[in-house]
Amino acid sequence: MIDSVSGISLQQIKSINAASNEKTTADITKSFGQFLTDALENVSAQEAEVHAKNDLYLAGKVDATELLITSSQAQLSLQLTSQIRDKAVNAYQEIMRIQI
Repeated sequence: MIDSVSGISLQQIKSINAASNEKTTADITKSFGQFLTDALENVSAQEAEVHAKNDLYLAGKVDATELLITSSQAQLSLQLTSQIRDKAVNAYQEIMRIQI
């Protein structure tokens, strides 16, 4: 059989793959927490962008359609964030109902 591919042995590939798959619960929790933080910061940035474009619209520097598109995107992001929050709360409540 082929033991090496382009200078990398099969054993090295297996060890790299095993190392990349070994994640602790703390790592997973940290990455999920970071994902939520990034998502909330993104929603906040979109809201700030809507306020800025609203000010530019009132000054006559931005078209109404551009303001409407930005506003709709921010609204959809906020709705998605609310739905994710609701699902997370429901999942937590369901876990708390489980009897051990």
